Amino acid sequence: MHWPPHAPLRDSLPPLPAPRRIVEVDALRGFALLGILLVNVLMMSGAADMVGGAGAVAAGGGAGEAGNGDGTAVDSVVRWLVAFLAQGKFYLLFSFLFGYSFTMQMASAERAGAKVVPRTLRRMLGLGVLGLLHAVLLFSGDVLMAYAVLGLILLAARNASPRGARTAAYWVWGAFSALLLLLSALVALVPPPAADLADADTEAAALATAYRGSFSDVLGANLDQLPFAALAVLLGAGTVVPAFLCGLAAGRTGWFDRTDPATLRRTVRIGLAVGLPAAALAATVELGQGRWAALGSALGMLTAPALTAAYLAGMLLLFRTGPGRRVVAVLAPAGRMSLTNYLTQSLVMALIFTGYGLGLYGKLGVAVPVLLALVLYATQLAVSAPLMRRFGHGPVEWLLRAVTLGARPGGPGRDVRQVNDR
Repeated sequence: MHWPPHAPLRDSLPPLPAPRRIVEVDALRGFALLGILLVNVLMMSGAADMVGGAGAVAAGGGAGEAGNGDGTAVDSVVRWLVAFLAQGKFYLLFSFLFGYSFTMQMASAERAGAKVVPRTLRRMLGLGVLGLLHAVLLFSGDVLMAYAVLGLILLAARNASPRGARTAAYWVWGAFSALLLLLSALVALVPPPAADLADADTEAAALATAYRGSFSDVLGANLDQLPFAALAVLLGAGTVVPAFLCGLAAGRTGWFDRTDPATLRRTVRIGLAVGLPAAALAATVELGQGRWAALGSALGMLTAPALTAAYLAGMLLLFRTGPGRRVVAVLAPAGRMSLTNYLTQSLVMALIFTGYGLGLYGKLGVAVPVLLALVLYATQLAVSAPLMRRFGHGPVEWLLRAVTLGARPGGPGRDVRQVNDR
């Protein structure tokens, strides 16, 4: 199985496709927003480690907080389902779409007679600044900084052939997989001392207190987490860069226009056959805690592309049906303003779970934050459609586009409004 499925590629470098907005790409972004939100809400609410671990104890252990570290049965099931179906999968889907959109941005620059490198560097700088502000003010688990830094690899590989980009993706993924499995096996064979685990519990308790505290407490906690965000950029290279490169290859070949239904159906079958049992095993081992949790986490990361490919192919098949076109109409507006929606999700969750607002960090278990996330996502779908009809872009997208163009959108470079450029 190839990720994504593709027809045989030429070794020569094909011309960039003419830039145009592909509504299915917007709909896929809108779909991915749900998976990203379900994973992020568990981290922002303090529920990510609550089931089966010490996270709940560290969070305070009061009534209604799953204080015994086990949570309710419903919490356990919901936490497992998020790890099984969402964790790691939608991050890859967004990364693939990011790489795909990069080719559209290059095509737009060429049509406008602009230089690709300066325009891309401005875009990555804008993403990096947004990501830093996001990480400090709202959510330390930001991905925009990783995209800004690792996106420079896309710029360096912009002239790679589709086959070359795929080959590089496979090599990066293989090397990362080997290293990750080795490290997780070492953790399983040589577990950390009990004193280190006690220190981790103490740090988790201090973090929970900070997130329930004042504005300055929350800000300080996020600043303290910045080194971990930098580490996440390095670790993310092993998963994000291969997805970037696969997206680059897909964009080079006009993949969304040329992939046939038979290939998509085959990808769904293989992806589900491989991805579902692997993801189920990974979620079970990881959430079981103990010395094998790291190995379960590694297994989940390494097998995520199978389910991601199945999601991608399955959604495209759905989009090509009558009912699916109605799904596209609902998802695409949210995808067109995905950056605004992503940041809005963090803002709303910060107001609910941190001292910025209600200070409910670690107090609601797992199921309630997930339910709140579903309500928030439904609200964003409802709001995005009228906003797109009226304005054509989200406010953060407008700002990033202005930085990218070095001019007010609607003047020189107006054609980028017509392509999937986020």
